[in-house]
Amino acid sequence: MNNGLRHMLSDIDDEVQYTRHMIGKDALDPRVMAVMSRVPRDEFVPGHMKAAAFENGPLPIGHGQTISQPYIVALMTDMLALEPEHTVLEIGTGSGYQTAILSELCARVYSVEVVPELSAAAVELFDRLGYGNIETRVGNGYDGWPEHAPYDAIIVTAAATHIPEALVEQLKPGGRMAIPVGLPYSHQELLLLTKDQQGKAQTKDVLGVAFVPLIGERYPHRQ
Repeated sequence: MNNGLRHMLSDIDDEVQYTRHMIGKDALDPRVMAVMSRVPRDEFVPGHMKAAAFENGPLPIGHGQTISQPYIVALMTDMLALEPEHTVLEIGTGSGYQTAILSELCARVYSVEVVPELSAAAVELFDRLGYGNIETRVGNGYDGWPEHAPYDAIIVTAAATHIPEALVEQLKPGGRMAIPVGLPYSHQELLLLTKDQQGKAQTKDVLGVAFVPLIGERYPHRQ
């Protein structure tokens, strides 16, 4: 393990301790941390940013998008409580880093990205690194990917203005969704949405966050 990666894992542990009263735990799932130690984050950042790849902060990846802070990637993955047989929907492929993390913890990842150039670059990277259980498409994340629903877990990697009803509908009973909600450049909250076996959904505030906005909503949300 290189020093940068070792430092990144230590930073994640420190963040968990700092936020433990908000996230309700003192440590993340060891399986998540093991995957964070294996997936090469430096492969998922632009060439001129590689020196900063293991810093505990978001980095720009072009097209107004970012690769999320390692702690947030680990936390959101942990929130999904993934099992090896699970199928996951990701909204916002971005660089593909979060996608790769998910793919090592579950059977199949379906990932939707609204920016064609980012989607194409991520697919090329998945092929080169040997991630074979990921399927991608270019599309509007607010619509999800109904053809492969229902999903055991859903993760949204950009801030939605509200929880899209299409995503709730595509989540299995007993499933979990991690989604940041809020307006751009305003207060956003990372939410955990769970659906019980009867299909009733409830949400829990986890942590204040700052994400780029989820692009693609066709109509403004009305209260």
